[in-house]
Amino acid sequence: MNSAESRTIWIFTGLIIAVGLAALYSATFENVRVTRQVFFDQLVWSLVALAVMFVLSRVNYRFFYDSAYVLYGVSVVLLLAVLFSGRSALGATRWFSLGSFSFQPSELSKLAVVFMLARYLSSSNERLSFDVRGAMRAAYQDLLFPFILVLISFALIFKQPDLGTALLVLGIFIVMVYASGEEMKPFGIFMGACAALVPVGWHFLKDYQRDRVLVFMNPNADPLGAGYTIIQSRIAVGSGQMFGKGWLAGTQNQLNFLPERHTDFIFSVIGEEWGFLGALFLLVCYFMLIWTGLQIAERVKDRFGHMLAVGIVSILTLQVVINISMTIGLSPVVGITLPLISYGRTSFMVFAVLIGVLLNLSSRRSV
Repeated sequence: MNSAESRTIWIFTGLIIAVGLAALYSATFENVRVTRQVFFDQLVWSLVALAVMFVLSRVNYRFFYDSAYVLYGVSVVLLLAVLFSGRSALGATRWFSLGSFSFQPSELSKLAVVFMLARYLSSSNERLSFDVRGAMRAAYQDLLFPFILVLISFALIFKQPDLGTALLVLGIFIVMVYASGEEMKPFGIFMGACAALVPVGWHFLKDYQRDRVLVFMNPNADPLGAGYTIIQSRIAVGSGQMFGKGWLAGTQNQLNFLPERHTDFIFSVIGEEWGFLGALFLLVCYFMLIWTGLQIAERVKDRFGHMLAVGIVSILTLQVVINISMTIGLSPVVGITLPLISYGRTSFMVFAVLIGVLLNLSSRRSV
């Protein structure tokens, strides 16, 4: 077992969770929309998450391989079910509700897609085909078929609608297929086809999703409507300057100018109250976690473990980059949480599972 890698993961995961709890307490301190119970709820689930990470770090490694397709199948069934019997809020149908507990299947689908792709891509054999029919069959098996599987999850999540998670699932597919060693020519053709379809996708967006894209290009076009949140977020982050205004002292936060600051825009709270140095500290914590994951992916001998580590690193990296970039106006607002920081039980536990699997991989060299 590589104790240095495991120790690094535990230390920086713990630091990220601690930063998240401090920011969440501040985000709910004078919040007229969200009660303080949100903080205590996150505190309890943080302890549960640490226990889950510990258990997963010690389960039989083979369990992850055997359960990959089952997990994917369950996630698809849940995505279908939530469209018919899920709870709707703010024009989206994304949750199952059991009393006070809510569960979001789209978050589980990210985990399921990583596991499914890791198993499928690790099971595909190298094919030396010199005829056209063999090359087409290889392209279908190595690229198109896994894309169809991912497209099922993408379409069901997009239907909710949840554009951010849907695009994230697609991003995971692109990174993992590239890392699997797919030949560059068919992969390049595939990426070109996807890029050509982007203008077509515009017509499938909801009105509020189009507004978010337009506001990204010019936030002042609708300063009291679609552009309000991003304007307030940029003010909050910028006003933090180097050292921040101090914990519980952020004006945009405490005076309730900033909406959704306990979920998607919690980085704005960190930027305002802890400044550039506080935000940089959080980024260093994420970087160390991601860097350790890459080292594990390089060191693990079996292909499934390698692809699984790549998938975990890709989802963590993509979600951190997308969330932070949207809070500072570098990308459209797509409703993506900041891993292990934002409030959200399903998202929080999914990342706890992913980190637990990464801990397990750190103790394995071959299978």
